[in-house]
Amino acid sequence: MSTTAAPPPVVDQAPQQDERVGRHARLASVLRRPEVGALVAAVVIFLYFSFTTKAFALPAGASTWIFFSSSFAIMSVAVALLMIGGEFDLSAGAMTGTTGLITGIMMSHYHVNVWVSIVVSLVAALAIGFLNGLLVMKTGLPSFIVTLGTFFVLRGVNLAVVKQIIHQVSVVDFQSAPGYNAGAQLFGSKMQIDLGFLPWVKIPNTGILTIYSATWWAIGVIVVATWVLQRTRPGNWIFAVGGAQQSARQVGVPVFRTKVGLFMTTAFAGWMVGMLKLFKTTTAQSTTGVGEEFIYIICAVVGGCLLTGGYGSAVGAFLGALIYGMVYQGIVYHNWDSDWQYAFLGVMLLAAVMVNNWIKARAERVR
Repeated sequence: MSTTAAPPPVVDQAPQQDERVGRHARLASVLRRPEVGALVAAVVIFLYFSFTTKAFALPAGASTWIFFSSSFAIMSVAVALLMIGGEFDLSAGAMTGTTGLITGIMMSHYHVNVWVSIVVSLVAALAIGFLNGLLVMKTGLPSFIVTLGTFFVLRGVNLAVVKQIIHQVSVVDFQSAPGYNAGAQLFGSKMQIDLGFLPWVKIPNTGILTIYSATWWAIGVIVVATWVLQRTRPGNWIFAVGGAQQSARQVGVPVFRTKVGLFMTTAFAGWMVGMLKLFKTTTAQSTTGVGEEFIYIICAVVGGCLLTGGYGSAVGAFLGALIYGMVYQGIVYHNWDSDWQYAFLGVMLLAAVMVNNWIKARAERVR
């Protein structure tokens, strides 16, 4: 008689969890996000001004810092992409004034159709961005030096050439240009939302939230830039050329095309902000944008971009611009001296650099 051995008893074993998806790994992944520090700072600043001023959190008050932050967010995101790619553009501020002046002079002095004027200024901006990128890549000079030279050229042209053409340094009275209303609708329109039903809106005439077209443009720029960085091959190229340019070239990354494209992207953003300012204020000044290039860089750094390149995010740059916009208007609502904003910019820059370095070091230790 044959016997069959009984199968060994089945012992239930708890599934082993991969240590790579444990609590420490999740914490490290959060800390490695470039925008973490900026998000915390934005929440703190919003709460501070909301509780210490009467108008900041009201819809009418929020309208001002939302608009102010939007135009800075557009440029800060473009500058952040360039910084992730390992370069700087100090002509970004003057570019906004140059494109506005070109469009305004063509409409007011030469009575050119608004769309032709807009396209001409766009082509001029892209040409300048291409030239910046070409000089940086072909000469090997630091982008800081090349674009600083471009900044002074644009600033001189904005003053001297404009005075030569229209005998003054500001452009006005272009509302009669053919097609002006269509251009104003695209770049200078606004919508109003009545939020007077909110329980904290107790002051009359403060319940209207005004959203300008700059905000919608800013949202579009942030979404597109985030998608490019996170979901596309050019986004990988941007991180690669900023982190290790020589290694990126050796593995087939088109370094020249990527960096020139980033300079042209920054110029495109300068054109966009120039149009938004032009049609919002219905004037263009020769000094428009001068000095703002450093604010764009600060917003990008506050948002998590490293000055060494290869690290950062579009969302972080947006949060950096939001922080600056909230503080700028919060100072006004507090009736403080407006010159304090410059002291805040310096503190914000130093704090952001230290926080970014701490977050990266902490993430590496946790990992």
